[in-house]
Amino acid sequence: MNGTRTAIVGAALVALYTGAIAAADGITKLIAGGYAAPQLFALSAGLVLLMSLGASRKNGETLRTTCRGAMALRALLTVVSALSFFQAFRLLPFADVFLFIALVPLIAAAMSGPALGEPVRPAVWMALLLGAGGLLFVMPAGELSLDPGHLWALFAAFTGTGSMIAARYIARIERVPLAQVFWPNLALMLSMAVALPFVWQPMPLADLGWVVTYAVFLFAARWLSVEALRLLPAYVATPLMNLQFVWMVVIGWFGFGEIPAVGTMLGVTLVVGSGLWLIFDEAVTQERRSSANA
Repeated sequence: MNGTRTAIVGAALVALYTGAIAAADGITKLIAGGYAAPQLFALSAGLVLLMSLGASRKNGETLRTTCRGAMALRALLTVVSALSFFQAFRLLPFADVFLFIALVPLIAAAMSGPALGEPVRPAVWMALLLGAGGLLFVMPAGELSLDPGHLWALFAAFTGTGSMIAARYIARIERVPLAQVFWPNLALMLSMAVALPFVWQPMPLADLGWVVTYAVFLFAARWLSVEALRLLPAYVATPLMNLQFVWMVVIGWFGFGEIPAVGTMLGVTLVVGSGLWLIFDEAVTQERRSSANA
């Protein structure tokens, strides 16, 4: 696969990821109010495990990994990030948390050099800053005061990015996307199962149906993100994931008649523009590497 095609396929996988994760987030908002985090996490993680096992048997793909240390670190960071984001969303308005999510591409860029040996070029830093600035325009205006919720959000951003960096590290050594889905979800299910007896609430059939649907979208999102991180550096894939915020604006406009303000449109333009810049830059870089190795 040549450099341009690799970059385009990776970007397409990220775009599909944003759709799947946006659907999962919507279901979370719909049913999360009546249940504790361990119940939702344990059930959804368990269903994702079953889907991973079924897919591995169907495709003949192994769930074993040679990168045991990196996989253990990814699993740990996934659990910590999930709990931290839950705390952040519980204590803060959505907009405040998303401001910290906007930092993820910058954190990924800072980590990619020392952790992966993928130093970030100045042009890429400019694109990342452009995208982060655009995301600020998309978020509602308001005063941001520092409290424990913001510390949880910052911790979540760092641990979540660390999990993605670990996924990129593993994907460069071996192609085991289902294993990358299976083991972090096993860790999440086991850790949440400890608290499950103390927080369990009976669930009507409709809510169980929503949990199953949520798990399907979550499985798809996590598989797509692993495959995207195999094809693209983390500092390219993570800003493209911010396209989910653009989707929110589009859905609000066409689905609910919420006409975005001029500042929001400017923010969307900057986010999309920075993403296209990163895809083009990565395609050119990979083409140069292919030519040099030919």
